[in-house]
Amino acid sequence: MDQSIPEPPHPTRPGSSSSSDRSTIPACVRFLTRSFSKIAVTCAFTVRSWIDRRSVSRAGYAALSYDGGRRRAWYGGAMKTTARISTLPIWFVLLSVMLSACAGSPAVKESGMREVDYGEVRVTEHRGHDDLLSAGLGLAGLAGEPSPFADPLDPSAAELRRRAIQTSWKGIADLGPLGGYGTVYGGVPHVPGREYQAFARIPGARAPHRVLLQLPDHFDRHKRCLVVTASSGSRGIYGAIALAGAWGLPHGCAVAYTDKGTGTGYYDYADNSGVALDGRRARRGEAELEFQPMPTPTPPTAGIAIKQMHSGDNPEADWGRHVIQAAWFGLAMLDRAYPDEAPFTPQNTKIIATGLSNGGGAVLRAAGLDRDNLFAGVVALEPNVYVPEHGRALYDYVTEAAIWLPCALNSPRFASAPFARGPNHQPMSAALLRCASLRAQGKLIGNTVSEQAEHARQYLHSRGWTDEVMATAASTTAFDLWRVVAAGYASSYSRRGATDMPCGFRYAAIGADGAPGVANAATRASWWADGSGIPPGNGIGLFGGTSVSNDPTLSGLECLRALWTGSDHEAQALQASVLATAVKMPRRELPLWVLHGASDGLLPTAFSSEPYVQWLRDQGRRPIYWKVPHAQHFDAFLSLPGFGDLHVPLLPYGYLALDRLWAHLYEGAAWPDDLPTPETRPRGARPMAASTLGLP
Repeated sequence: MDQSIPEPPHPTRPGSSSSSDRSTIPACVRFLTRSFSKIAVTCAFTVRSWIDRRSVSRAGYAALSYDGGRRRAWYGGAMKTTARISTLPIWFVLLSVMLSACAGSPAVKESGMREVDYGEVRVTEHRGHDDLLSAGLGLAGLAGEPSPFADPLDPSAAELRRRAIQTSWKGIADLGPLGGYGTVYGGVPHVPGREYQAFARIPGARAPHRVLLQLPDHFDRHKRCLVVTASSGSRGIYGAIALAGAWGLPHGCAVAYTDKGTGTGYYDYADNSGVALDGRRARRGEAELEFQPMPTPTPPTAGIAIKQMHSGDNPEADWGRHVIQAAWFGLAMLDRAYPDEAPFTPQNTKIIATGLSNGGGAVLRAAGLDRDNLFAGVVALEPNVYVPEHGRALYDYVTEAAIWLPCALNSPRFASAPFARGPNHQPMSAALLRCASLRAQGKLIGNTVSEQAEHARQYLHSRGWTDEVMATAASTTAFDLWRVVAAGYASSYSRRGATDMPCGFRYAAIGADGAPGVANAATRASWWADGSGIPPGNGIGLFGGTSVSNDPTLSGLECLRALWTGSDHEAQALQASVLATAVKMPRRELPLWVLHGASDGLLPTAFSSEPYVQWLRDQGRRPIYWKVPHAQHFDAFLSLPGFGDLHVPLLPYGYLALDRLWAHLYEGAAWPDDLPTPETRPRGARPMAASTLGLP
């Protein structure tokens, strides 16, 4: 069931906005120097719960109203005028108390207001043949064929949600018959409940990010638990459901998600349409859209605009803030769901942050920004995390791999690596051409392909790549992910629009002849549910960045690489944006566990997790770190023939880490300084066995 229930405009949430450089200034002085309107809003929050409870208890959810077109409407905006005016005396009473406190109060940390800037909240119920974790599909349905639409040209919001959840599961977890999901580890129980969803904004951002709270009917109000997460990769709002939802919902936790400024709210210039809050297509002006470019004169042939790449916000720099905003949104929605037990705060509700890949990096960045003791613990899987002067930035090694790996994989050392060879185990023609191109530029030595490939391999070795990582990265290379990621992220870091991406790249619908064209109406209608957040895919292609040569993609890749290695204005702008994504140090006592696959060929541990963990330890932190043997980046790839034989999934170790954190927070178990990494062995061609995982 997908029943929308209108909600009132939001309140702000309480929190601390203190920082170390202001802690010596008396809190009351800082507070009172703000504008009177801000003080009024702060005081209004003090009485909000009383008003909220009376209104909800008298009328119920269905009677509450909202002003959907009012972006920053404070709570009470839809109430009677007398209800708003009645709070004014309390404002002045509290104001006088604050003034008198200034006379002799010592310097203390400020406890101010943390805005959660969101508009309409869409509330839906999911029970009966529907649920939170699988949209009613169950494990078999998630692993099956794409959930159908009754009308492919106009799918309903419920149908799009079901398919989006299915797509997110398939993109993250190994649901194949040999993978062991649901038998050896994990599970997909039926979890009825409600969803609260909104568009939220980081102050100053042009585009919103989605926030979503999944609240199970069996939410444990005696062990108040909120799991907060961010989508993996560039996925949409359900992009971490296989980790955070699969673990948190069965534990009776509410789960708060953010798409962290990425997602599948693609905007099509052909009909000026984007994605509304419910996932359905809408044209500019018809509804608030997940993403719409600036209203500048743009021809219908401009192609497709992607929020992460074309918003002009460099959203990656704010991933930590997105996670923190999602946590406050989750607490606010718990207040709405249980008004008689409000407020839900970090002091009475344990908030666990977890994520994988880009989502793992996002929760680590949030931990570094958390000065309010918001998080009770953090579990990050295969995080995209950058520590300047210690690790390497994603853009650095992605652009390097895009140029050098196709040639290096021609080395005889990788002859048996999955995807390193073409049909009949012969080298791929594009890889042979890359060796020839680099040899012609004088970057390689050797007169044979084997010699050139070995030189390329040695070069990458000198840059920190291992044979184990390169062998796994053959899949990333074969799927052209290096070029795809580099082109998209270059646009995001450079704050470019859809029509002026760096190095001549652009996104457009794929026409019948493979050239840029107009999107099929049914394909366009399903983008929000089916897309990964970073084309190509689902009828959208990555065009441009090529030359007329034997190695047509090399010129575009070298242009992208020069933005990292160069020193001109464009390069400096990109480098500054990358630097803005650097992680900060978390608080000393925070329980923190980082897990990463030793064979990760997309985000090698040597560039990301290892320098981050060492940096923490050098600063007196004591994170637990597991470098899991035989695990790699994409659990979903384990269902591919031959690939899964060599690896184990990473998700079961994430579930175990979360179990240990739960035992520490709710059962009094000691948090260990360290734990030995499990001894795993490759799955082989047989079904997954528990002994393969080596779990304690």
